[in-house]
Order: sequence, then C-alpha cells, then structure tokens
Amino acid sequence: MASYVLRNWIGMFISSRWKFEWRYWRGNTPWDTNITPPEVMEFIAAAPPGKALDLGCGTGTNAITLARHGWQATGVDFAPKAIRAARRKAKQAGFKIDFHCADASNLGMLHGPFDYVLDIGCLFTLNENQRIGYARELARLLRPQGDYMLYAWMPRPWKGDVWGISTDAVESLLSDALVRTRLVIGKEKGHPSAWYWYRRRNPRIADLLKPLPS
Repeated sequence: MASYVLRNWIGMFISSRWKFEWRYWRGNTPWDTNITPPEVMEFIAAAPPGKALDLGCGTGTNAITLARHGWQATGVDFAPKAIRAARRKAKQAGFKIDFHCADASNLGMLHGPFDYVLDIGCLFTLNENQRIGYARELARLLRPQGDYMLYAWMPRPWKGDVWGISTDAVESLLSDALVRTRLVIGKEKGHPSAWYWYRRRNPRIADLLKPLPS
C-alpha cells in the first residue's frame, strides 16, 4: 500500500509544471540541446545589439549566445536547477548575465525596456491565467518597436493530455500590444509547432493619458 501511495504521489508531482525541475534533476532534458536555433542566429545577424530577455532560458544557452554577440542578456526560468546551471555556464564562458529563478507570468523584479524578448518553449506550458500574466509582462518590458520571437508547440497529445497553443490563441493573447510580422509552421518529431515573430506596437495615446497608480 505504501509503495502504491508513493508511486501515485510521484506521478502527480511529475504531471505538474514541476516535472521540468524533476527532469533537470534526472538529466532527462531533451530540449536542452546547447545549440541556439538558426532562427535566432538569423535575428542576431540582422539586429544591432541591445538588451535581450530570454523567457524559459533553461541552462542559458541562448542568453550566452546573445551575450557573445554583444547583447546585454537576462534569463528567466522557474526551474532552480536550470538557473544554477545557467549561472555556472555563463561564468565559465566569461559573461555577466542576470539569471532569475521566477515565473514568466510574474516578472516584477525586472525593469525594461528590452529590445528583444525570446521564448523557446515557455508560453505554451503555462495555464490560461499565467498566459494572461505573461502577455501583460511582455507588453510592459518590451520597448515600442522591440522584437519578440516565440517558438511553441501547437496543440498535440502528450502524456495523456493535450499540450500546446494554437496560432489563433497566440494572436488573441498578444495582438493588443504586439503585431505579428511573420509566422512559420513546421513539425517537431512529427508534431506541429510554430515560430512567431512579433513587434511591439507603439503605445496608444489613450494609454499614455492613463493616470499613474498612486
């Protein structure tokens, strides 16, 4: 009976968002390739360096790549073990990068504006309320005309559930503050996924006239 209860508890633990931390501890992190995707390298080659924010940064591979190309990089991930690894990798590479262990939907410790925000595999893992908070923080932190790139699974069956986010859901979530400039739909291991390119809209006059909170 005790072993059944233990297995059931472990199953519930792993099925939560903390399964990522569990997998970092086990070393079972197939998403952690230590390779920056060509889509990001293409952006880096075309854009002047500035301030960059990597949401769901994992062990810091892309933040380090950005720093190597002259960017002032900041990384956020909710998995403590990933952040510890990111700090260690950045130090070994000789770069000063701010890494924060935090939820991407609640980034009060950060102050923008950022010129570039990158998300590879973070947004689609969040629940509906967290996605709303994420979009609010993204709009707050990204400068007007700043660039945002997102890689996300489209809805797919995964471990008895459905994971992912549709292109319509992404657009509905972000379109008030950002305008989509490009979309590429592809496949990852036979399942649909997408790259999105967005740009921060200029603030509306009505927003500028809103009174500041007291």
